[in-house]
Amino acid sequence: MSTAIMGEDGLARCPWGLSAPDYVAYHDDEWGRPVRDDQGLYERLCLEAFQSGLSWLTILRKREGFRAAFVGFDPEKVAAFGPDDVERLMADAAIVRNRAKIDATIANARAALDLPGGLAATAWRYADPDSPSYTDMADVPAYTDASKALAKELKKHGFRFVGPTTAYALMQACGLVDDHLTGCAFSASSRPEGPGALRPRGRCDR
Repeated sequence: MSTAIMGEDGLARCPWGLSAPDYVAYHDDEWGRPVRDDQGLYERLCLEAFQSGLSWLTILRKREGFRAAFVGFDPEKVAAFGPDDVERLMADAAIVRNRAKIDATIANARAALDLPGGLAATAWRYADPDSPSYTDMADVPAYTDASKALAKELKKHGFRFVGPTTAYALMQACGLVDDHLTGCAFSASSRPEGPGALRPRGRCDR
């Protein structure tokens, strides 16, 4: 089924949000909720880049390892990484050991620090609060004109591993668009009192 489905707690969710236990809290508490700070956007951009070619579940399960390896995704600290850090990261089984993606994470920290106005302000210029609502997962696009434009701007400023698909995944995850399916209890339109209104929130990994 690719439409919203009912969970055991009586709340409808996007089907991927019930496809594995690890996804439930991520779907309910984080995915699609606005992230407006530079460090939060930088972390998500890096994780989306590491996800390229892999399952997001793999990244989600290694997330704490990534945070430890990249000092909480603090752009100033990661920007100072040198060759010894790259070798340390390549030996770290707690993360995805891909040299090109590791190099991109460091380069992107430096690019984020140099970005006029900051990463969050840049990304949110491409937000679409009036994005269409989808009933079926098959109708959700892999990228949009806005994500192509965002990717183009970031690349212009030196960012790597940030094509239109990665940029759109970032937009979905960080609330720049609301791609929770119609009928999903966690869509923005279903949160009349704001994030967390439907149930007590646990730890938010944003």
